[in-house]
Amino acid sequence: MSSKHEVRSPDEKENIRKRFLQVDTSNVADVLDGLGYLNQGLSSTFVPFPADTGKLAGWAYTIRGQMTPYPQGGDAEKMTACAGVSPGEVTVWSGDGEGICYFGELIAIGMKERGCVGALIDGGIRDVRWIAAQAFPLFARYRTPVQSIGRWKVNGWQVPVSVRGAASQWVEVHPGDFILGDEDGVIVIPAALVDQVLDEAEALTKKECVIREKLQQGLSLADALTQYGHV
Repeated sequence: MSSKHEVRSPDEKENIRKRFLQVDTSNVADVLDGLGYLNQGLSSTFVPFPADTGKLAGWAYTIRGQMTPYPQGGDAEKMTACAGVSPGEVTVWSGDGEGICYFGELIAIGMKERGCVGALIDGGIRDVRWIAAQAFPLFARYRTPVQSIGRWKVNGWQVPVSVRGAASQWVEVHPGDFILGDEDGVIVIPAALVDQVLDEAEALTKKECVIREKLQQGLSLADALTQYGHV
């Protein structure tokens, strides 16, 4: 198991990210369960925008905000936070905003220019059609035309944040954790477990491929369960 604070080269991080793109969130969830991490799945209210946005996989870069009335003209803290994003990272947006947009087309363009590989938003987005044109993977809780300017303001970044969970009310996300999202939903892999979880998820994926092939060749489900166990 690697240290949570292990320093990886950009190439190492990208190799890990590409490997995660080849495994399913369901397998990752099973591996985490086996390690005793039972509450890493995120709420089913997180959905892809658009529906065919593609797989979300990257290192967490956290951004936090809150409902705060302020004059029109933009959120300087949001721009500063976004300027710190690095290649291979997924921006994770959290806060108490409801009914307003944290993230839109222009931020998606700016994120993509910096090498950001997607966004996870515990809140709202807008410009869905135009974000789709950017081929930028994005999972959020809702969409809304209402902007954040004057309503919701960034007050922290690269700090631990809480996002809504599936089996628990909240899941804590730390900078450098790994975010994986697909058709089944989104899961958070703690940084200290990334290598172990990836190795075990890859092994489970290979096992499932063998089982699928055997079933297609005529092996009964009962015999498959006897031979391979539950997966």
